[in-house]
Amino acid sequence: MNILLIGYGKMGRAIEAQARARGHQLAGIIDPSRPGTSIADFTPAQVDVAIEFTHPDAAFQNVAACLRQGLPVVCGSTGWLHHFAEARALSAETGTPLFYASNYSVGVNLFFHFSEYMAAKMHQFGGYDVQVREIHHTQKVDQPSGTALTVAEGILRHFPGKTTWRNEPTTEPNELAVLSEREGAVIGTHIVTYSCPADTIELKHEAHTREGFVQGALLAAEWLPGRQGVFGMKDMLGL
Repeated sequence: MNILLIGYGKMGRAIEAQARARGHQLAGIIDPSRPGTSIADFTPAQVDVAIEFTHPDAAFQNVAACLRQGLPVVCGSTGWLHHFAEARALSAETGTPLFYASNYSVGVNLFFHFSEYMAAKMHQFGGYDVQVREIHHTQKVDQPSGTALTVAEGILRHFPGKTTWRNEPTTEPNELAVLSEREGAVIGTHIVTYSCPADTIELKHEAHTREGFVQGALLAAEWLPGRQGVFGMKDMLGL
């Protein structure tokens, strides 16, 4: 495939290397470090799919520009979901597919699945409270992480009594505490903890490298062209 890479940070460079190893070509790279090129310079004849990993402040504009150009886009930026309804409407209007995930790791998406199953079971027995904790490197901009928010939303759907989340400790019974820590070069750790006076149960995912995220993003990029609509990892993985 011909891939338009939007964002050339750590993830962008890792995606470039893996894409070339899988036999794909880069139609172009768009990044502030490479001024003079924009999404509007590319057409569907040149680009099979765009992969966007940038900054929360730029993500929606990039996604919208791809959709308007008719470029299928795989977005991994987080912190922009207050614009997601607009992106969904634009995808429908242009007939151009959008793939979004807060985390592209297959392991993390299984973690989402198991977390929802666990929430649905744990509330049946009473006595347990639940919290989410996420740890990332100090350069991580958004807080909580998009992955932690996806976990929190899944718990809220399946754990009656929890109706909202708070990004700090809380004693309100209807609030789910989502705790964020930033330290060192941690790639990403997410922990769901259920506790009661008798015991504690934890579900944990810890990323050791970025390879899982890169592989998942490229799998999504290979899966998306030719489809119509808005998709996520559950669609691709059949979860």
